[in-house]
Amino acid sequence: FYLYMTKFFRGAIGEELSGNIVRRLLTIETSKSEQRAIQLVNQLLILGVIKMAAYVCIEDYEKHALEHLTPSIRDYYKGGAGEEYSVKWNREAFKNYKIRPRFLRNVSERDISTTVLGYKVSMPLGVAPTAMQRMAHPDGECANARAAQAAGTIFTLSTIATSSIEEVAEAAPKGIKWLQLYIYTDRNVTLNLIRRAERAGFKALVLTIDAPIFGDRRADLRNKFSLPNHLRFANFQGDLSKRINSAKTGSGLNEYVTALFDTSLSWDDVKWLKRITTLPVILKGVLTVEDARLAVENGADAIIVSNHGARQIDSVPATIEVLPEISKAVGDKVEIYMDGGVMQGIDVFKALALGAKMVFIGRPMLWGLAYNGEKGAYEILELMRKEIDSAFALTGCKSVKDITRDMVIHASYYSHL
Repeated sequence: FYLYMTKFFRGAIGEELSGNIVRRLLTIETSKSEQRAIQLVNQLLILGVIKMAAYVCIEDYEKHALEHLTPSIRDYYKGGAGEEYSVKWNREAFKNYKIRPRFLRNVSERDISTTVLGYKVSMPLGVAPTAMQRMAHPDGECANARAAQAAGTIFTLSTIATSSIEEVAEAAPKGIKWLQLYIYTDRNVTLNLIRRAERAGFKALVLTIDAPIFGDRRADLRNKFSLPNHLRFANFQGDLSKRINSAKTGSGLNEYVTALFDTSLSWDDVKWLKRITTLPVILKGVLTVEDARLAVENGADAIIVSNHGARQIDSVPATIEVLPEISKAVGDKVEIYMDGGVMQGIDVFKALALGAKMVFIGRPMLWGLAYNGEKGAYEILELMRKEIDSAFALTGCKSVKDITRDMVIHASYYSHL
């Protein structure tokens, strides 16, 4: 308890004051429960006894989270496949695109809202699926779902979640919720997830197409990563909910996936999904024009240009790099979304100009969650909202309709002038 609280307060208010506060807390509460520690922190925050550090960008939240999460959890959240080239490229590729702003266009009244599959959202930014969020904070996926609901945007629940479909539905009953799916060898497992999502009011299914197996994430292999003993895969019962804990070598998560995921996944399975549900089916993991066209041909309602956070196979291109060609090939046949490397509002603006209708963030939501639960997650979304609005104003755009393809151009254009 002492170590946990000291670590928290050093991050929140600095070294100087943390020792005295923690020692006073120890006279009140000697429990070793992390849950109780967090409850005490929240009570002190509400009373104004302490104040969280003022963070001004996502990098600030990321730094805090990486300093306070355990090494195994930290590495799982931030890591990628192989040498992690693509992790770096996802972020760095945004630097290669320049903004061509327009001025004197009266931006006194701005509206950054948009529509996604017919639903209005407050901004063109939503929450991507990330697994096992209760490793970052006890409220996990429920906290992120509530934050997304409060922000008026989409929350996507991972199949491999530590909060169930029903728990998330109860936590954010008015929010727009999507369920991310993997196809299990036992199709009844997948079918059960779909039916539960339908009953719980989820609005779409997001089929991950880039994960017949999980990539070689070296940090997880070194750490022999497994789900902490006090957590479970909440969407499953029995062995399916806990099998990850039985791994003895390598990554427990990789062993879980290898044992249960269907490596025979094909375009026929997309058609199967379309037959068994009335929910829109979104394909996540599209990186080529060829697959984008096949997605349209096989009935996808939307696609997400994504490389799985660069966690599957290394040396794939950054998502922002492939977005323009996919957008050009698909046109308006289906809605196009993207994720990967997004850290600030101008990144969202660039993606919109290059053809995305909606942008999603995953890791930044984990950093906010680790920082301060639901409040931290909401801060991330509000920070991004302000930055997106600022990007609109400073480029001469009153709404998403004003963003045109010629407002973002590759840096190579200027090198040839």
